[in-house]
Formats: sequence, structure tokens, C-alpha cells
Amino acid sequence: MTTVYDVTTWSVPGNPTATPYNDIGLIINSIIADVKSQQTSQASKPGAVVYIPPGDYSLKTRVNIDISYLTIRGSGHGFTSLSIRYNAGSTSGWHEINPGGSRIRVENTDGNNEAFRVYRTGDPRLSSIVFQNFCLDGVSFGSNQNSYVNGKTGIRFDSANDSCRIEGMGMVYLEHGLVVWDTDALSVSGNFLAECGSCIELPGSGQASKVTDNLIGAGYVGFSIYAEGHMGLLVSGNNVFPRGKSSVHFKNCTRSTITSNRFHAFYPGMVNFEGSCTENLIGANHFLRQMEPFDPLKPYNNGLDDLFGLVHIAGGSNTVTGNHFSYDVPSASVTPSGQTPTIILVASGNNNYIAANNTVASVAVKTVVLDSSTSGTKVLDSGTQSQFEPYQSSYSFRATP
Repeated sequence: MTTVYDVTTWSVPGNPTATPYNDIGLIINSIIADVKSQQTSQASKPGAVVYIPPGDYSLKTRVNIDISYLTIRGSGHGFTSLSIRYNAGSTSGWHEINPGGSRIRVENTDGNNEAFRVYRTGDPRLSSIVFQNFCLDGVSFGSNQNSYVNGKTGIRFDSANDSCRIEGMGMVYLEHGLVVWDTDALSVSGNFLAECGSCIELPGSGQASKVTDNLIGAGYVGFSIYAEGHMGLLVSGNNVFPRGKSSVHFKNCTRSTITSNRFHAFYPGMVNFEGSCTENLIGANHFLRQMEPFDPLKPYNNGLDDLFGLVHIAGGSNTVTGNHFSYDVPSASVTPSGQTPTIILVASGNNNYIAANNTVASVAVKTVVLDSSTSGTKVLDSGTQSQFEPYQSSYSFRATP
């Protein structure tokens, strides 16, 4: 029984012209079909490894994964900036101009938008699928290379899944890099995902998953890290750089942790809680807010003003503690003009706890603002009296000495 496959040596039955160089999608779909034909015993389906050696491959046909225990592995995530290349005047003297390693160009001609779709009906849910150490290159954003929009998705999990891993991947110039619906025990670790409209999206629901130790930077149209309906999600050790419209966006998440990350953004709303987010921890992160320095992208932003907060809390019993905020924006660039920027805005919810946060700012700021719909908020050692702005009376406050 074959369990290890090399895409460069596999022949598609009945299609001798198919190669991984003209359509790696056809090759991998054929390999998956072979695995299914060989592993028919309900009691023993060990899955397989599909190996993608370093090289340039075109994907014109979506890969459909409907088996568990499948690893698709390359030998190099191959990331390089396409934004810098497309915005450069001339690249004739450059050493290289495209991503490398085990590089797949996402060039679907089959009417689908995804390079890889993971989907199966029935029980049990798909489990232990691994994407590892190769590059998904969306190639181009069309006539406007700074739009972050081309309809392409790198990897989409469309049905419930368990204990899947995305590790050491490179993704660039995709409108959506990684989308994982309804996941448990997902691990997204050690990837370089940048210059995508959105990098990591976890919609639907999930529990006990982690997004750790990644290098991430989305476009202004989407999210660097997005999670919906998650419980017990760990977001830790990531270096999240501009220019996503948020660094981390939680919607209706609970008992999850955002810790020990470095966040750098050109817009407010760096960590944004939407809906009702409860009992989450934001702790020991470094936030840096600056202005967009790159001329081609200066016209764009995420539509939020500086009263929204670098951290925006909606929901109750959350903790924001031990974070460092660096607000480095010229006064003339603050929006709305003449207003005092907000660092932490508690927009709704009861019994939130804000403590021991430090802010260094180039202009006068409000370190903590409490909207009128909040109650029972505790604010300790996170700003002076003049930096605290409550719009109702139900709170506890201790000024930074």
C-alpha cells in the first residue's frame, strides 16, 4: 500500500499530459483518489503524505480533500513580498522577483476560487489534516495591485474538523489566505501569511484552538486574525504587522486569550471585540500605532477614527492587563481633527477589568474611556485622572501614581 506520494513522479491514469507544472490540482486529486481506492478498511485508514518538492507549480483545478490523516508537505514556504515588487519602478536588477520554495501559483480555471477545499459530510468529522511548508501565491490583484481583492482563497475548511494543522506555510496575494469553519483543536503555527486581503479567518464556531508564533499582515480590506464563536482560543506569540483593518478581531468569543503578541498597525481598532465577547484575556501584548508611510497606500484606511480605541471592548467580564501601548501619531493626523485619541474603549458590557497598562504617546490621549452603556468596570493603574473618561458613574478607578 502506497502512503507517501511525490507530485513530480505521479501520473494521472488516463491523462498522460497532466503534470504538477501545468496543474498540480489534478495531480493531488488523483493521489487522493488513489489513497481512497487502497484504504477501504473502516478499521485501518492511515492516510498519506503528499510531497511537493521545491519548484514552481500551477494550480488550475481545486484540490478537494475529503479524507482524514492527509499531510500535504513541501520543502520551503518561499514567501517574498509582491507588494514591494509591484510598487517598485524597476526590478531588472533584482536577484529574484517571485516567491520560491515549494511554490504553487493559484490560477484556477475550473470556476472555483479556492486552491484547497476541505469538506466532507457525515460522521465523523474530518481530522488530522496537515498543510505544511509550501507557498500559495495568488500571483496578482489585477489592474490595482494594491486592492487586496482577486477572489482567490488559499485553503478553505468548509465542514467541521478536528485537530488539523497549518504549519510553516507561506501565503501571499490571496484575497483570503486561510478560512477554517467550525474547528476544534486547530493549530496555526509558524506561518508567514501576509499581503492577503485577510490572512486567518475562523468563522462559525470553535474551541481549544491556537494561532501562535506566526508572522501576519493583512490588507486594509480584511483581518489579520478573525475568530467567531470561539471558546478557549489562544492567540499568542504572533508578530502582526500592518495593514489589516484589525490585528485581532473577536466576534462573540468567550474565555479566550490574546497574549505576548507584538501588534503594529496604521489604523485604530487593533484588537476589536464585536457582539458579546465575555471572559477573555488581553495581556502582556505590545501595541504600536503609527501612520501609513508608504505613498501608494496612504489613500487607504479601515474607516475607523481615533475615538474607536486601539482596543475596543464589547461584552462583559473581560480582562485587559499588563499591555504596553505606543501611540506615535502626529497631532495633525488624528481623526476627527482636534479630538483626543482613545487607547482602550469599553464600549459595552459589565464588570470588565482594566489594570496595569502603560501608554507612551506622542500626543495627549485618553487611556481608558467608558461608554454610557457599561457598568461595574474596574480601571486600575492604567492612566492618570485626566486620561480617564467615564460617561457613567458605575465604575471603580485608581489612577496611575
